[in-house]
Amino acid sequence: MLAIEQDAKVDILHACGGNARCTTCRVEFIEGEPSRMTAAEKERLQARGLSGVRLSCQILCDRDMTVRAISRLEGSGRPDPGRTPEEAITPAPEWI
Repeated sequence: MLAIEQDAKVDILHACGGNARCTTCRVEFIEGEPSRMTAAEKERLQARGLSGVRLSCQILCDRDMTVRAISRLEGSGRPDPGRTPEEAITPAPEWI
């Protein structure tokens, strides 16, 4: 998440602060999608009935990746994108 918002300067929401709860940090992968995901990401996507997207707060940026941010602050009506996420994936990742 921080690599997208802070390093790449992309306008992306993260209302829950990067804790795999709100799904506002959704991205669509264009290239470089990781094959594994956290149990928290899988559970949240299934609970919301979402497919074809990933939660950027649950992805390790360990290779070149090209993504499209789905939920942006601009036009959302929110005062800010959300509190700053932790540097580590939260909750602690259980990889599946």
